[in-house]
Formats: sequence, C-alpha cells, structure tokens
Amino acid sequence: MIIDLHIHSNHSDGVLRVEEIIREAKFRNINLMAITDHDSISCQKTAAASSEKAGINYVFGVELNVTFSHPKYRDGKSISLDFLGYQFDADNRKFIEKLKQMADYREERASKILTNLNGEFEKEGIEKLTQKDFKAIQDSVDGVLGRPHIADYLVKKGIVKNRQEAFDKYLVKSDVPKYPLYLKEASRIVRGAGGILVLAHPNDPHGTSLVTLTNSLSEQTQIVEDSMMEHIDGIECWHSRNNAQTTKHYIKFARKHNLIMTGGSDCHQKPTVMGTVKIPDFVAGQFNVE
Repeated sequence: MIIDLHIHSNHSDGVLRVEEIIREAKFRNINLMAITDHDSISCQKTAAASSEKAGINYVFGVELNVTFSHPKYRDGKSISLDFLGYQFDADNRKFIEKLKQMADYREERASKILTNLNGEFEKEGIEKLTQKDFKAIQDSVDGVLGRPHIADYLVKKGIVKNRQEAFDKYLVKSDVPKYPLYLKEASRIVRGAGGILVLAHPNDPHGTSLVTLTNSLSEQTQIVEDSMMEHIDGIECWHSRNNAQTTKHYIKFARKHNLIMTGGSDCHQKPTVMGTVKIPDFVAGQFNVE
C-alpha cells in the first residue's frame, strides 16, 4: 500500500491544483492520501470527492503553524512548529472561523512584508512594489496568502531568479511575525472539530521543527513529553527529510506513549515526490483503511 498523508496544493504553497494532485496520485498508485494545506481547509471537500472518483482513500487534512516555547531552550523565546490536523469536520463553525481569522491576518502580514521589502528595494535602487503589485499577488492565490506567493511574484518581476533567492536575499530580513496560534488552542480547535492533532516532521533539518531548539533526538522527545502530550494525538514518524535514525527514534517514542503514527512526503511539487516515502500499511489501519 502506498500512503502519503502530507501533500500541499496551490491553496497554500504547493504548485498543482487539487485535481492535478489527484490525477498524479492515481498515476502513482497511491492508496491513502491527505492534502494538508497551511492554515486552510478550503480544498478538502473537492479533494475528497475527486479522490473518491479516482478510487483513492482520502483523509481530511490541514497543517497549522504553532507558536511554541520551552523554558530550557533559547531563553524561553518562541519558535514556530507545524502540526497536522486530520479527520476533522470541515463544516465545524469554530474551526472555520479561526482559519478565517488566520487568513485575514496573513493578508495584513503580507502587506507589512511588502512595506519592508520596499525599504530594502529603496536601498538598492529597485522600483518599489505598489498596491497594484499587491493585488496581483493576492489574485495569484487560490487559498491562503503566504511568503512563497510573494517570492514567486518577485521571480515573475525579474527581481530574483528563483524562490530560494527571494527568501535568502529579501524575505527573511523583511519578515513579520506569524499569527500567534498556540498549541493548546490548535489542539482545541482541531479536536473540537472531531479531529486529531499530530506533531509534524519533528526533526526536519531544513524545516519548521524541534531542530530549532536542539539537534538531540532524546532532548526533542523530552520536550514533547514536557509540553505537548496532553495536546497531541500523534507524531509524523516518516517524512521525506527523515533519516533512518529519526524514524526509528520517533516510532519507538510513539509506541511508548500509544500515539498515532503518520507519514508523508510533504510534497509541494518542487519536485513532485508524493508517494515516495515508504510508510508501513498499519498506518492506514489507524484511519480505518485496509
């Protein structure tokens, strides 16, 4: 069985539309999948319906960015972590309202980032972005607006060569804090909608993860024990950037605490790697799929 429970569409920072993702999943013989867009569930019903037509088992999903801190690390200063929500009711009013609030904040944040970018452009003699540019960025987004969309627009304008250069040269220094969603509230809204909450890619060396606090796997799981256990239901044990040691460590930890184990490619279609992470069949059984 081929499983991928961590895929992004163009409703957040992926490249492909939902229908294109489903077609690709069918071509790759994926049996169980979830699209987990950042802070957005706008595509879930479409994805579920398209998956059903394609004969693919589908789980409703979302990826939430959470503000987290631990008193023993970074002098208690907050970092960002990602958590995956699954099997929620996509019609839950409180969940929808919170995501709308977060989406509105993303628009405000993007506007402030553009102001900061213009400050950088002025130093280099680059033409400033206007409200017309901001509108063009907004129009390019099918779901929630984020920095990758701004990066892609800078590429389109010829200011940078690619998305990575946009981040390295401008977007990191022009950043504005994300919406302050804390773990307790993230857990409450997902569980309140009938879903489960899973810590995403906890040891991702190139992503939003506990590596920001410590590279030690044992220290990472101690942090989870100290501060997360009452709020989470599972751990993402398989990920495209995991090494064998990371996967083994988190499987052992999940079994010790009777946590759900999930996995996925975290595919943004740059390149298209969905379905390439080897995930054992028993993971599907946790979602009542055989």
